[in-house]
Amino acid sequence: MEMVAIVLASVDILISATLVFLVVFQEGNDKGLGVIGGGADTFFGKEKGRSRENVLKRLTTILAISFAVVTIVLFRIIAGGV
Repeated sequence: MEMVAIVLASVDILISATLVFLVVFQEGNDKGLGVIGGGADTFFGKEKGRSRENVLKRLTTILAISFAVVTIVLFRIIAGGV
């Protein structure tokens, strides 16, 4: 069981680091000063940004759920509950 705990802890660390990077790379909902000039409001700019944002949001959701599951399983293994 000790080897499984080490592997799960490593996976947990990798997932958490990736999750932090995904959250940092996502744009905020407000556009800031870009709204004044309307620079990013072209049709192609909107569609490209939406698809990238949708992928980042989906990956963030998947990694957050997997992080929670792996952390709970890891806790159960270390605590001796399994």
